[in-house]
Amino acid sequence: MSVIGEEVGGLVSTLPALAADATSTALVMIGPDGRCLWRNAAGHRLGVALTELPLGRLTAGGDAVELPVRRSDGSVRWLRVRCHGVQHAGESLRLFELWDVSVERRERERGRNYRWRLAHIEQLAKVGTWEWDLPSGEVIWSDVLQRMFGLPPGTGLDYPAYRRMVHPDDIGMIEQTLEDALRRGGAFSYTHRMYLADGATLRVFECYGEVFTDSTGAPVRVLGTAHDITAVRRVQDELTRLAERDPLTDLPNRRALLAHIDELLAGGPEPSGALLLVDIDNFKDINDVHGHAVGDEVLRALTRLLERELPPGTLLGRLGGDEFAVVLPGADAEGALVIAEAMCNAVVRAPVPVAGTGLRVTLSIGAASREPGDTRDTMLAHADLALYEAKDAGRNRARVYLPEQYRHAVQRVSVVTRVRRALDENRMGLDAQPIVDLATGQVVSHELLVRLRDGAEPVLSPAEFLPTVERDDLIGDLDRWVVATATAALAEPGATRAGLRFDINISARSLESPGFGDWVVRTLRAAGIAADRLGLEVTETAAITNVAAVRHLADALRDAGCRLSLDDFGAGFGSFAYLKHLPFSTVKIAGDFVRQADHGGADPVLIDAVVRAAHGLGMSTVAESVERAALVPALRALGVDAGQGYHLGRPVPLDELSRRTSRAWQDTVVVPTVVRQSPR
Repeated sequence: MSVIGEEVGGLVSTLPALAADATSTALVMIGPDGRCLWRNAAGHRLGVALTELPLGRLTAGGDAVELPVRRSDGSVRWLRVRCHGVQHAGESLRLFELWDVSVERRERERGRNYRWRLAHIEQLAKVGTWEWDLPSGEVIWSDVLQRMFGLPPGTGLDYPAYRRMVHPDDIGMIEQTLEDALRRGGAFSYTHRMYLADGATLRVFECYGEVFTDSTGAPVRVLGTAHDITAVRRVQDELTRLAERDPLTDLPNRRALLAHIDELLAGGPEPSGALLLVDIDNFKDINDVHGHAVGDEVLRALTRLLERELPPGTLLGRLGGDEFAVVLPGADAEGALVIAEAMCNAVVRAPVPVAGTGLRVTLSIGAASREPGDTRDTMLAHADLALYEAKDAGRNRARVYLPEQYRHAVQRVSVVTRVRRALDENRMGLDAQPIVDLATGQVVSHELLVRLRDGAEPVLSPAEFLPTVERDDLIGDLDRWVVATATAALAEPGATRAGLRFDINISARSLESPGFGDWVVRTLRAAGIAADRLGLEVTETAAITNVAAVRHLADALRDAGCRLSLDDFGAGFGSFAYLKHLPFSTVKIAGDFVRQADHGGADPVLIDAVVRAAHGLGMSTVAESVERAALVPALRALGVDAGQGYHLGRPVPLDELSRRTSRAWQDTVVVPTVVRQSPR
């Protein structure tokens, strides 16, 4: 605000006193020798000794500079100074304008510090900021954010250029979010993918922002942040993958499968879609015989095979163990069955290449289509019932759910409930059927047969309740009850004096139980019973499908002195190789070969072969289903050691046998003699 005239001509006249003193700007005139010739009122009020200022360094007509002045208390005061040249009477004078800019300087420094801190905080937090001025359309990006985008700081980046960097699939979401935020005001957020400046590197940004409005409510400015969460998203995606993928096969796991079934059921009011439950037949044997490493490779190989066989749009997942599931959107029951049968056929045709050879594997599959009102649990239950039917029909096949399967399931549940209650209430019973030496007619043992005597209707025979119980864990409890009951009967004084011997059947479930054989031996020893007085019988079918388990059980029983019989030999078309590799003490010949053995034909030839093989391996033989007198001499002539059937003795309740033994233990009908040694 200089008011200097062209000619000095008397300082006061050339610098009008009124104007000079009215201005708030301090004015100081300095002579050539550096003395202060004049100052205005503001200059006097400035309260600064001019000698404290390096005024000699300033050039007339140059830019204003800011000079520090240290106060007596140690604080610093800042003055902005500009120099003007003035000519007077041939002398060069200097006029200085001075402003106190301490407050302005502090505010400016505070702003610079704030921006510095903000920039460093952004850098430390890996969070950039941006500001969108809506009236002008200008977008200001922070330096940190531009570096995060792969751009040099200060690069001009308008919205169209930014839009081209955003992943195409995310543009619509971003613009919709911004449109909604501008319409309603306030805060907003979104997460999007973005290609960096190189056009190849894809990153993920999490953005938060807020819309600010003017007094009329119109949006005028948008402030936002962007955080690079690529690494976090990668970890989250991996955790999600681990939470929803099976680690062995990399298929969707049970959790993911259940979610997809829910999606299928939520697909609309019109029922569509189906579910397959897939089970590997006899997978436990693969683990037992070849090892779990081979079992794992079978699971992985089947995964690859089934993925190739399934039509597009289906989802294959692993429920757990050897059980898989397939979600079939849009398929009906007939279509699901066609796909299931194709899967079975594909697996049969393609042996699994493991352990240097091709391992043949088969599948059982249950199919269930979506029906009105179905829930996830309903679909799973229906598919499981169909799978049960497939296994019950012989495995290596597919079955589709039918309503009668549910009725059968209800019946099975009813049967299991009855047997469980009978066990709890001591309403199960045992009948004893004699096994007779065909040469002497003496009883050498009794087979104990399970009976259900709960007094409920309808009366169920063993053939009606045992197959159902054998598919339930209850069969293990039933087997142990039979062993405990037989042991108690053998421990009675009459039975001990008579030397009674019992044989009992055990289920495949107990056969597979690792500690079952040891438990039997401990039970006998605790009761003080000689181990050879109790024998266990294993059906041929169970032995063939559980070779390793039979060998383990045989070792435990043989070491203790118990007997082990192979029951129903020939019924399952078993191989003589099982006799060679499994240490049975007795082979029981299936009734199908025995019933017509006195009529010639193939039956006597097969019986003769079994007898020769068994005797050659040190095993005795027992013929089942000896229902007629004429069979006894025919079987004796073939070398069969003992027989069992209605002609030789009908089953009687175990309690009655015990009473008879106590009354007359020397009765030759019921008193056993030592088993005749089989010819070697």
